[in-house]
Amino acid sequence: MKIPEKYWHLLFEIGIFFKGLDGLLEIIGGALAFFIQPSTINTGIRALTQHELSTDPRDKIANYFLGQAAHISHGALIFAGIFLLSHGIIKIFLVINLYWNRIWAYPAAIAVFTGFGIYQMYKYSHTHSFGLLLLTALDAIVVALTWHEYLWYNGFKNY
Repeated sequence: MKIPEKYWHLLFEIGIFFKGLDGLLEIIGGALAFFIQPSTINTGIRALTQHELSTDPRDKIANYFLGQAAHISHGALIFAGIFLLSHGIIKIFLVINLYWNRIWAYPAAIAVFTGFGIYQMYKYSHTHSFGLLLLTALDAIVVALTWHEYLWYNGFKNY
């Protein structure tokens, strides 16, 4: 059964909407990273894990987050801010141009989102973060949908 093109296009628009949302959240997070102090993060993590640790002082997840929060430096927050802002701005820029149907944006988005996915898998190999797997899956889906959209709107309707 062949899926009608209008559904492919709808999936593409939903996918890039979520990439845009991801970019917006990265911009917000990146901006916050410039203003928040490491001690504030540490205090927040302590408050969030206090109840769990009072019932189970050896809780691995709560202790992991406490340990990570204790090692956050001001320099790490600045790096995170720059990293998140740059990623978010690039994503928003590409998403807007995909919505505007700019032909150059399709291969650019495919290249950039593929690059982000490769980097995320590299980071995953060190952190084993489930969130990175989800982000990479979203990137892969958006890349496939962007490729399909690019081919369809450039006359390769029977590929």
